[in-house]
Amino acid sequence: MPIVRIEMWPGRTVAQKQELARAITDIICNVAHTTPEQTTIVFQDVSKDDWAQAGRLASEDDE
Repeated sequence: MPIVRIEMWPGRTVAQKQELARAITDIICNVAHTTPEQTTIVFQDVSKDDWAQAGRLASEDDE
């Protein structure tokens, strides 16, 4: 049973997440030879204050 975890900044709409879920499920099923019912996708919105790259918080770019 594949589980795909997607972490991204907040701001995507429900429609965007639905489209991502459909597209990712299709790819997983085609490549991993599984079924949509066996494929789980978890979306987690991560605040820019909780996301850092190269030693800088992502929220620092908004300042």
